[in-house]
Amino acid sequence: MGTTFRPYSPDQELLLPPSLNEWLPEGHLAYFISDVVEELDLSAFYARYEGSGRRNSPFDPRMMLKVLIYAYATGVFSSRKIARKLEEDVALRVLAAGNFPRHRTICDFRKQHLAAFKAVFIQVVRIAQEAELVTLGTLAIDGTKVRANASKHKAMSYDRMREEEARLSKEVDELCGQARRVDESEDQQFGPDQRGDELPEELQHRQGRLDKIRAAKEKLEADQKTQDEAKGRHPDDDRRSPKGGRNFKRDYGVPEDKAQSNFTDPQSRIMKTNDGFQQCYNGQLAVDGEFQIIVGNRQGNNPSDNGCLVPLLGEVKETLGSYPGQCLADAGYRKEEDLQALETKGIDGYVSLRREGKKTGDINASRYPATARMEEKLTTAEGRAVYAQRKHMVEAVNGWIKNVLGFRQFGLRGLQAVQGEWDLVCLSLNLRRMSSLMRLA
Repeated sequence: MGTTFRPYSPDQELLLPPSLNEWLPEGHLAYFISDVVEELDLSAFYARYEGSGRRNSPFDPRMMLKVLIYAYATGVFSSRKIARKLEEDVALRVLAAGNFPRHRTICDFRKQHLAAFKAVFIQVVRIAQEAELVTLGTLAIDGTKVRANASKHKAMSYDRMREEEARLSKEVDELCGQARRVDESEDQQFGPDQRGDELPEELQHRQGRLDKIRAAKEKLEADQKTQDEAKGRHPDDDRRSPKGGRNFKRDYGVPEDKAQSNFTDPQSRIMKTNDGFQQCYNGQLAVDGEFQIIVGNRQGNNPSDNGCLVPLLGEVKETLGSYPGQCLADAGYRKEEDLQALETKGIDGYVSLRREGKKTGDINASRYPATARMEEKLTTAEGRAVYAQRKHMVEAVNGWIKNVLGFRQFGLRGLQAVQGEWDLVCLSLNLRRMSSLMRLA
């Protein structure tokens, strides 16, 4: 007896148009993202289109936002790949509902609304709180290095900049002198009315590189002046420390020789990662301990986490209206003023005082009282048990971002743009996490 197969007629046309709701199974992530976005206040996205006239018909921001969030939540970050997926991926076609924006349109929409992603992130966190997926009982904080959209080979140290500036200045002067001599010779041969003001290509290349180096050098010096002023130094000060400590090794406003700037993304920095030293930004996360929802995030270009704790907690309070009961953070956040701030705000803090595998040195309790109290707390069995929870709470979320979503490098450049993209990553991961938790409820 022959085998009877299920009907298969690829050329069969449908009598009635299919419903988009039938294309995906019930409870699919795309439907969840669509439902949440429909409830958000998107006035910031619509504001830029007001008064554009009837002849200008942009894509609906709701649709564009849904597509972007779903793409990021499923590990697609390139605008070209998103545009291609709109033709191939059923979920994206459902969200776009017959719209096919080009990759340039997607890229421009993302760049134009970077600041608005923070407001969407906050709204999503508040929805999670209303759904009882945020408890603010225990908050775990950590930083993670994410590569910038720039190569470390496009960076140059301050010392090398000075050498290159001197070398290129000499070459430019020699080429300018050579050009003047050629002009004088041609004036004598062809007459003074002949055009001869075009710069030789070789001179243009060197002059352009010299301008870039000088601009980067000036930026490093301006940043160093800001840092020196924060330490109490003034332009007229010599190298003696105003606080009676060690004398400074350099003059006011002069960066260290090893200080670097990148020509592709000057606001990014060389940072140590598991893959060696890379051009990066430092992403900060505050994660609710019970459901692992990101409730606060920040981006910075300082490789150290020191000083990031209190601003991140302030952002959480502004978003959710209160501070957490407990706060867990690793040794990168150790700072006497921040530990005192935790006590003042009534937060039960557990901040490690040493790197894993290292020993804590003697602490001067009279000079660092909050640090001494933290050491006493962490030496108890209860303190060690509480702090031990930090790793699985927040480092798992970092792992989801880099290994589940696959987000390991920013697509945009500059600190402000990177912060906007980080907001988009965090809100996309939150919605993916919320969708899973609500299905299990």
